[in-house]
Amino acid sequence: PRRVSSTSGGGCPAGCECRRLALLASSPTVGFCELSLVNGTFSEVKDRMFSHLPSLQLLLLNSNSFTVIRDDAFAGLFHLEYLFIEGNKIQTISRNAFRGLRDLTHLDLRGNKFECDCKAKWLFLWLKMTNSTVSDVLCIGPAEYQDKKLNDVTSFDYECTTTARMYPNCYQCMFLDFVVHQILPYQSVSVDTFNSKNDVFVAIAQPSMENCMVLEWDHIEMNFRSYDNITGQSIVGCKAILVGDQVFVVVAQLFGGSHIYKYDESWTKFVKFQDIEVSRISKPNDIELFEIDSEMFFVIADSSKAGLSTVYKWNNKGFYSYQSLHEWFRDTDAEFLDIDGKSHLILSSRSQVPIILQWNKVSKKFVPHSEIPNMEDVLAVKSFRMENSLFITLTRFIGDSRVMKWNSKQFVEIQALPSRGAMTLQPFSFKNNYYLALGSDYTFSQIYQWDGEKKLFRLFKEIYVQAPRSFTAVSTDRRDFFFASSFKGNTQIFEHIIIDLSL
Repeated sequence: PRRVSSTSGGGCPAGCECRRLALLASSPTVGFCELSLVNGTFSEVKDRMFSHLPSLQLLLLNSNSFTVIRDDAFAGLFHLEYLFIEGNKIQTISRNAFRGLRDLTHLDLRGNKFECDCKAKWLFLWLKMTNSTVSDVLCIGPAEYQDKKLNDVTSFDYECTTTARMYPNCYQCMFLDFVVHQILPYQSVSVDTFNSKNDVFVAIAQPSMENCMVLEWDHIEMNFRSYDNITGQSIVGCKAILVGDQVFVVVAQLFGGSHIYKYDESWTKFVKFQDIEVSRISKPNDIELFEIDSEMFFVIADSSKAGLSTVYKWNNKGFYSYQSLHEWFRDTDAEFLDIDGKSHLILSSRSQVPIILQWNKVSKKFVPHSEIPNMEDVLAVKSFRMENSLFITLTRFIGDSRVMKWNSKQFVEIQALPSRGAMTLQPFSFKNNYYLALGSDYTFSQIYQWDGEKKLFRLFKEIYVQAPRSFTAVSTDRRDFFFASSFKGNTQIFEHIIIDLSL
């Protein structure tokens, strides 16, 4: 490789020692970037402080006077390998300060001394989990740990237990993360989960492989393993329906019509049970299951101009078309939800704002009720309940996706999330921790966590999934996972981990 020095002009900021950026490249278009900030007078490393320098591979922050490193301080530095923070006056490193540094191999914290109390327990645990090489972290206190290494701290019990008792909702007392548990070597567009006979299953739509793959949780190997495979043509959706002890799977296809399969105990596999009218369902985009007055329904949202979004009902022998919702609207998603004790459907569409249909108890049909204004081109609507309130998320490919809350009269916006190529914004929760997963076709997908004090979702973690199409939460054996479908890469299974710092 050849070494090239930059020739950018401009003076060095007061109080800083500046060197030219060094570029080490194997070709003129791919380079190594180095940035040194020495003897600076800034008081903190703020969030995303270096995000405008995404190609950095080495960052030197030695002998400065900052005392705080904020959450997401190094966000956007996806290629950073070497981070040196020697000889500063650091008092606080926020729990998510190093979030997003997926390529980090070396971290140097020499010359800094930390209070090795409860607030440092996250760093203690992070040092044990990271694959990076990290210099020794020395303690300045408490007294029993003065000048000892953080790695040698034997117990945080008293301090952390006291903190947890004083601040029972303190998120610093819990270490939360999502880590890759299993990678499935195939593409997918949707994942659905269901329980049958005390076992947990998932049904995965794989259009490129023309399969609906059914996986089962293996209680011994602690992985998801293949259970059955339903073959078809360009499968875009697999939705499980449980009626009594019977298990059905609706398989939505772009070609060859859509079908319903039933699990046959004698064959120990799913066999075709029923066809769905091709005249009604032309280009299925979503399948939504729901129950009203103890009767089972599902609706298929059709995204073609020639199709009809249609509600199907179980009649003890099979599923028959019960109601066509409307024509010519290119529906992208259907979401069933309870609003003030009444059953509703929200349909999102490529051609109009989302409309809300309400179940009429007399006619036993859905009738138009209202709409969500100023929200054109919504790809999906998902609902969830949190803190005794009803919320919805609205996914948009370009612009801002939205989080809205029902205020007893209408849905009102509480937060806008910038979207770049988003096809899904999925709410889910594990153990009273509420999250949103926002997919992106162009950059990293983002996981947001609900901040109960600020009443907003804050960025929690970034994950890389190629062309994500769905995120699905699955819980089994007291463990929590979510599946990330990828239209162009491997399907990934992340595990949600919680380490109680108060123990």
